[in-house]
Amino acid sequence: MTKADLIEKMAKDADVSKAVAGRALDSFIDGIEKSVKKGNKVALVGFGTFSLSKRKARKGRNPRTGETINIKAAKVPKFSAGKAFKDAVR
Repeated sequence: MTKADLIEKMAKDADVSKAVAGRALDSFIDGIEKSVKKGNKVALVGFGTFSLSKRKARKGRNPRTGETINIKAAKVPKFSAGKAFKDAVR
């Protein structure tokens, strides 16, 4: 399912225009991004939790040359599926 497909489904289910559904989805995504960027968790009960995870710096290997390289520490987004969501897709 693409973003356009999701907007179409939201518009149909909520009986609103695609433009309104699109703005609602964009606002939802923006809210999650800003909250997680600040280090907060976003928990949607039954669906899942969005959070920020930190990866430590580490050594890696360039697969093309075999040369050892340093990989910088990074902050990465993480999603943990909730029980109801897991059960729904089984």
